[in-house]
Amino acid sequence: MAIPTKIPFVKKVFHPSDFTPASDNAFAHALAIALVRQTELTILNVSDRADSSSDWHKSPSVRATLERWGLLEEGSSRGEVFNKLKMRVRKIGLQGDDPVDALLSQLENNPADLIVLATEGRDGLPRWFKSSVSERLARRARTMTLFVPAGGRGIVSLEDGQASLRRVLVPIDHEPGPQGAVDVASRVADFVGDERVDITLLHIDNDNSAEYPRVMRPDCPRCDWSERTGQGDPVDEIIRVAGELEADLIVMSTAGHQGVLDALRGSVTEQVLRRAACPLLAVPV
Repeated sequence: MAIPTKIPFVKKVFHPSDFTPASDNAFAHALAIALVRQTELTILNVSDRADSSSDWHKSPSVRATLERWGLLEEGSSRGEVFNKLKMRVRKIGLQGDDPVDALLSQLENNPADLIVLATEGRDGLPRWFKSSVSERLARRARTMTLFVPAGGRGIVSLEDGQASLRRVLVPIDHEPGPQGAVDVASRVADFVGDERVDITLLHIDNDNSAEYPRVMRPDCPRCDWSERTGQGDPVDEIIRVAGELEADLIVMSTAGHQGVLDALRGSVTEQVLRRAACPLLAVPV
């Protein structure tokens, strides 16, 4: 893996993990982003047992992964992660019956710019992010979140660390304001180095309105921009266009007062998240 250009808008990465195989792809994305930004990566696990230290072997090893990616020599020390790669890794194990309280407490004490979470495709979020847990997290976290499907297309390979991002879909509407998602989509292009990135703006216009949502296209030399208009059920149309484009990433604005996943129950973002075959980046505005 060659470390590409830095992502300027991410300074701290937060990766909650339940140590299931579904979290492995999300781990790879969190690690790669922290490498690109040369910043702090916090990996958090919440267990209902007092001593859960033995559970960490279920999670991919940071150093072993970096060695496999060709970024560290075999047998490197913990210090080499920072000395050579300028990245800090913190592993935190907490005891508690309510993972959301533990996550929010950690974020309050150590705010992050990006949360990286695993999803399990059509089953939604991992076991301790379902139903009321995810709703409470969404309402209170107010942090940009990358959701990575366990079995779908990812941007980063866990096996060799190679990153690929060629097509990004940004659904836009007048509300919530789309500019934040458009700005972030252009910055994400920095993640893949020299590849050109096609960014498609999609507006679902069921009212036959002549007014396309106004957005400024950021200066992004490697970005090729296009606009599309669709009709019908917004979720169905977003999923259809994402499949047609073979999108590598969907970027969506979420209402600021509701947090990471809008209102969750019946929200467009939540429904897209459950059905998307590629990662989804939710951007609170």
